[in-house]
Amino acid sequence: MAGEEGTVIACHTVDAWNEQLQKGNDSKKLIVVDFTASWCGPCRFIAPILADFAKKMPHVTFLKVDVDELKSVAEDWAVEAMPTFMFLKEGKIVDKVVGAKKDELQLVIEKHAK
Repeated sequence: MAGEEGTVIACHTVDAWNEQLQKGNDSKKLIVVDFTASWCGPCRFIAPILADFAKKMPHVTFLKVDVDELKSVAEDWAVEAMPTFMFLKEGKIVDKVVGAKKDELQLVIEKHAK
């Protein structure tokens, strides 16, 4: 687990996604999930900002899901626009931000990371 702290962890399979969710639930850490797409301009804009947050906030788990790669996961979470950020704590959605809104993202992360 230590090797993943401070980075955005990309989930390329449903198994990897489920494993990361389970780890996050067990650790009781805040999980920030970035539902993204390779063709989405705002997603590309926010990606380095999210990576920076991950470096500065090792006590938060950052996951990235490509909606085209893991369609079933995106559908399960009712993701309709990219980027969508879901904030999870102990398996429950505690917040959601839709769009590449750096300031709002930072505020919501700080609010729930305590």
